[in-house]
Amino acid sequence: MSDAAQPTAAEVRAAAEAVKTALDRHLAAVERRTGEDDPAVYEAFNELAAAAEEYDELLYDRYDEVTPFEIPGAEEALPPYTGPEEPNALSVLIRRDYAVVEPQRLLAQAQRVEAADEEAVLESSAGTVHGALGVLFGEFEPDEIASRHKEFGLEEGDSTLWVTATDEPAEPGEWLEAPFEQVDPQRVVCRFDVSAVFDDQSDEDLEEDLGPDPELDEDEDLEPLDADR
Repeated sequence: MSDAAQPTAAEVRAAAEAVKTALDRHLAAVERRTGEDDPAVYEAFNELAAAAEEYDELLYDRYDEVTPFEIPGAEEALPPYTGPEEPNALSVLIRRDYAVVEPQRLLAQAQRVEAADEEAVLESSAGTVHGALGVLFGEFEPDEIASRHKEFGLEEGDSTLWVTATDEPAEPGEWLEAPFEQVDPQRVVCRFDVSAVFDDQSDEDLEEDLGPDPELDEDEDLEPLDADR
């Protein structure tokens, strides 16, 4: 950036004052919050994030310095909620990914289920992996499979849960053909994500904070970390 395009010291100072003001407003909104999803808190949070980002940019342009603030990118956050304040109905969307890491264990569990079902003995479905999956998911609730996934030879991948607000409960069978289509992100009340990538990011941040081990010789080989740790 050329010197002519650089922000002035006064502009940087004004941006810093804006952060202070937004910080006070955010604290006041939190202190006065009327519920978990108070829109005033959400608005104050966005104002604080915008003020901090503006200050960070001007500070860098003027003085080549940065702040410790980390502002989530727009692609990492849901858009502002525009659904009803008091939803009459909810839709809960869940996705869980698994890897089949022990097919024999999966088949054995499915065969045990069928062995306990006299009607299933005549027409077994547990002889193939896809058949065994049908048996197990037909017998157990998804939450039970999630809590016992290792018993079934499965390994957890990413998972997410979205709670969305709707105006009225859907009619029976209305969305069964395409259950996950036409989800409005602006009606997502809350979401919860689980992913190993979050653990990886935490480990990277910790390594950056700690820096290199001063007692480790540069030529010394590192032992690989235990993957289960």
